[in-house]
Amino acid sequence: MSARLIRGRIDDSGVLVSADAPLLRLQQRAGAGLGKPLALPQLARLVALAQRLQRDIARPLYTADDHSDIHALVRILPDESGASLEISDWHAGPMAQPMPAPQASDMAMAPHGWTWECDQQLRMIALRRGDEAPPVPADWEGRSLSELFELQPDEEGRFPVLRALARQTHFEAQHVRADGAAGRIAMILSADPLFDATGRFTGFRGEAMVEPETPIGAKNSHASETTAALADPAFGSLPLSDPQFGRRIDGALRGPLSRIIATAETIHGQFDGPIRADYARYAGDIAHAGRHLLGLVDDLADLQNIERPGFKAAADEIDLGDLARRAVGLLGMKAEEKAIRIDAPRTDDKMPATGEFRRVLQVLLNLLGNAIRYSPENSQIWIRVDREGDRAMVTVADQGQGISNDQQAVVFEKFERLGRTDSGGSGLGLYIARRLARAMDGDLTIDSAPGQGARFTLSLPARDVS
Repeated sequence: MSARLIRGRIDDSGVLVSADAPLLRLQQRAGAGLGKPLALPQLARLVALAQRLQRDIARPLYTADDHSDIHALVRILPDESGASLEISDWHAGPMAQPMPAPQASDMAMAPHGWTWECDQQLRMIALRRGDEAPPVPADWEGRSLSELFELQPDEEGRFPVLRALARQTHFEAQHVRADGAAGRIAMILSADPLFDATGRFTGFRGEAMVEPETPIGAKNSHASETTAALADPAFGSLPLSDPQFGRRIDGALRGPLSRIIATAETIHGQFDGPIRADYARYAGDIAHAGRHLLGLVDDLADLQNIERPGFKAAADEIDLGDLARRAVGLLGMKAEEKAIRIDAPRTDDKMPATGEFRRVLQVLLNLLGNAIRYSPENSQIWIRVDREGDRAMVTVADQGQGISNDQQAVVFEKFERLGRTDSGGSGLGLYIARRLARAMDGDLTIDSAPGQGARFTLSLPARDVS
């Protein structure tokens, strides 16, 4: 085993421009050398992914040449002109054994599940299926863990993965829902933390097991509904209030859109070979528009649900301060990308209230997501909790362009986007958020002025704690 770091350098076109002796020998045995494209497919693909995400990636490297099997840990550090490689724990020999890896990543141990790996920013860099598992989504690469898996809170309202991220420790029993190729499936995540040779946290590696009650593959009832929906694209004469309407829209649109996004992302990332820069940008635009349409499908499903006669929200005992901090944890990376600072409630800022846990979190994610989307770079967002009489409140305030009085009158209407032409939202989020707030005996209000940002306040019945 090599105790020192083996270094290399890749330029922005994928050419190996420098390499320590062990890496250079491996490149030469693969039929290339310095000044030639990286000839190790797995490593070249990781380099391309790191450059596309502009994020450090660290993961095991398994390869071989005519003389030996090689197992190592590679860290890729992308920059504007290419990427640097740092390889540690280099094992080479005819009978070399793989590096010890968490049991969660052992494919043989998870025939009915997926094994996955993410970087320190929770962006997916590896996802594989077991022999008897549902097919994985085609567009998983580079997505954040919370985008690929819809995280579900435990009985105490906590998210094991977020606690493990803060502590850089093992987690298990994180219930999630995911969009498999055959439809919506319920899964359970577990994972172990990863560290590089210097002890720096580099992400998680683990497994996603299908919950026992969830059908697998072609037996999935959702898949049969999807097939029926695709066979009847006109949707018959189903009214919006009919639950089958939402399921058929979901089935007819989600699959084709996912395939469009996956193909566009492959072209944009140039994984099948270089193309003209303008074509790559076009493909990126197509993928962005496809993700927007998928968000619209989700909003339409919510719309169909909340407008169903007799819709009611659960009356859970919640803490608005805790839910606000959870929302920040889920969207903090998006804010960081724009250098936006979020001033969230402190851990001792508690505001007991009554409302449905997941629906309140959904409303706060919408408000915070809008604030991030429409705030300028290097600005600040404040989240505050308060109480007035029998009302518990949480306010999300930003330093964006603000909203005029005329616009405030229509901001909560369906498909209203205040004249914005970008593809950042569907125009249904605030309408759904207010309907949910009122279904929980609360309300959602706005206070804003042009050039002075916006303040959205969610109010719910306060809960007295003796």
